[in-house]
Amino acid sequence: MNNAIDVRQLIDQQPIGRYQKWVVFLGFLIIALDGLDVAIIGFIAPQLKSDWGLNAQSLGPVLSAALIGLALGALIAGPLADRYGRKVVLLGSVLLFGVWTLASAFSPNLETLVALRFLTGLGLGAAMPNASTLVSEYAPARSRSLLITLAFCGFSLGAAAGGFVSAWMIPNLGWRSVLVLGGVLPLLTLPLLCWRLPESVTFLVSKGADVRRIRAIVSRLAPGRISADSTFVLPPSTPSSGGAIGTILSPRYRFGTFMLWTGYVLALFLVYLFSGWLPTLVKEGGGFSVAEAAIVTACFQIGGPLGAISVGWAMDRCNPQRVLMLTFLFSGAVIFAIGQVAGDFTWLCTIAWAVGFGLNGASVGMNALAAAFYPTEARATGASWMSGIGRFGAILSAFAGAQMLAMGWSFAQVFASLLVPAVLAALAVLLQGRHAGSGRRAARQVV
Repeated sequence: MNNAIDVRQLIDQQPIGRYQKWVVFLGFLIIALDGLDVAIIGFIAPQLKSDWGLNAQSLGPVLSAALIGLALGALIAGPLADRYGRKVVLLGSVLLFGVWTLASAFSPNLETLVALRFLTGLGLGAAMPNASTLVSEYAPARSRSLLITLAFCGFSLGAAAGGFVSAWMIPNLGWRSVLVLGGVLPLLTLPLLCWRLPESVTFLVSKGADVRRIRAIVSRLAPGRISADSTFVLPPSTPSSGGAIGTILSPRYRFGTFMLWTGYVLALFLVYLFSGWLPTLVKEGGGFSVAEAAIVTACFQIGGPLGAISVGWAMDRCNPQRVLMLTFLFSGAVIFAIGQVAGDFTWLCTIAWAVGFGLNGASVGMNALAAAFYPTEARATGASWMSGIGRFGAILSAFAGAQMLAMGWSFAQVFASLLVPAVLAALAVLLQGRHAGSGRRAARQVV
């Protein structure tokens, strides 16, 4: 009697159990710590500038160093996770960004802080895409996008929590105390992750791992569904001779990969431009106070988690590329609209919330799309490389915002121009969907 169990099919057929919820929670926790440590430098920047007598140009490398590290960390970590496993890379990433953030608290000068923030970024870049990959591989297909976006809500909530904590710690304990907190929390979480974070069961099956190790996980995923002589398989796939990188750049996936990269570069360009430049644009272009500009920016951030959950829910029930295309088009419309209400504080807050809803929902949804697009043996690489390439959009946003202000563009002109990347992102997602659909049809014909 053949007792071979298709692990992917088993996960898809089972209701979401406690074991999978625990994986989602741990993924959420890793991403929340990631969000805290990514945003932490922004919270301390004003005090750092004052204490060390820095100008805006000197502060720039501190703010961008982690972003560069994030890009490189994601590019390096994906292939490592597809070769050695998701868990070991995640543990290493949390250890790295915890240690280097803690070390940053003792920086004696600007040059040291910049170097340590770059090293921190290497760990941060490895964490988020691999956490989402692990969540996706334990999620049933019918709920995959929702569970991934739920985990990604940790990023916004971690960053927001860091803002509230920093508001008390910096005046009372100094800016270094915030870095100490950002380093200690990941290190305290590491033993829990070592103990309870599982390796991806589909990864273990794909690598032909010890059947006893796989059986132990499957018995917790689906109690009573396996026997002592059960073996475990995955749906057939066509491996590439070039490994994980060769797979995502193979003829079957290449065009879809480039469209994912294009869409994510544009998505992060818009998200980081709003996160970094909205306070300045509102203050200078709208004539509001610093406090009012901060409130408008907070409304943008608040819209993010609800947008992510809503988009993930819709992607599980409708064509995911169509959902993301419409979300990018909605984002473009509200981005244009915010430029038309420069003098109305209430409308600015309302539309900023809508922009956060759309942009954060779309950018998080792109991660769910990447996780569904690639096969198990290349999933971590596909998701991580999209994340790494996308960070160049974030880096570009810093220069673009400064350039638009230097050119003297009006409030309305700045936001009208941002309609272009939103529409291009929608087009990239549409083309990726058509390519993915044709790839699935070709695969069925081969079978």
